[in-house]
Amino acid sequence: MTELAREYGSGLYALTEEEKISPAVLEEMQLLCQCFRAQPDFLRLLSNMSLSKEERVGILDHAFRGQVHPYLLNFLKILCERGALGEIYGCEEAFRALYYQDYGVVEAHVTTGVPLNEDQRARMIEKLGAMSGKKIALIEKVDPKVIGGVLLEMNGQRYDDTIRHRLQKIYQAMTGEG
Repeated sequence: MTELAREYGSGLYALTEEEKISPAVLEEMQLLCQCFRAQPDFLRLLSNMSLSKEERVGILDHAFRGQVHPYLLNFLKILCERGALGEIYGCEEAFRALYYQDYGVVEAHVTTGVPLNEDQRARMIEKLGAMSGKKIALIEKVDPKVIGGVLLEMNGQRYDDTIRHRLQKIYQAMTGEG
């Protein structure tokens, strides 16, 4: 994350916290970043310096007016005018980090072989919340190489309860390796 992204993201966070709208703006920022990742040509268009600032800002305004909070739209326009719209991902990361810190949220990255169903997801969030004493933001990844079990990364710790890992432990115990 660049210093510019950190500065702008924290500035937007401070403004939204004053207005008590941080949760909604964070959700909208995350959705915007997903959209930009899914449509990189749109971000390239908005970063194209052969278009005037007014044209690029007009495209943003037309695309997002009424779709996102006005503070977020104005934030995007400022980034666009300064030729820094590509920094939106770092701004979202800085905003999210401050939000998570202030609201007692921890990210838990969970990798499974198949998608979790709603019941599994709810139980996972409940157990991790009880374990950490914080609210959980569950980031799910499906990896077909995970035959069974769960790989969890949270608070800089890695918990591997996959079948592969368990078999590895059995093998090491039987052969004396490891």
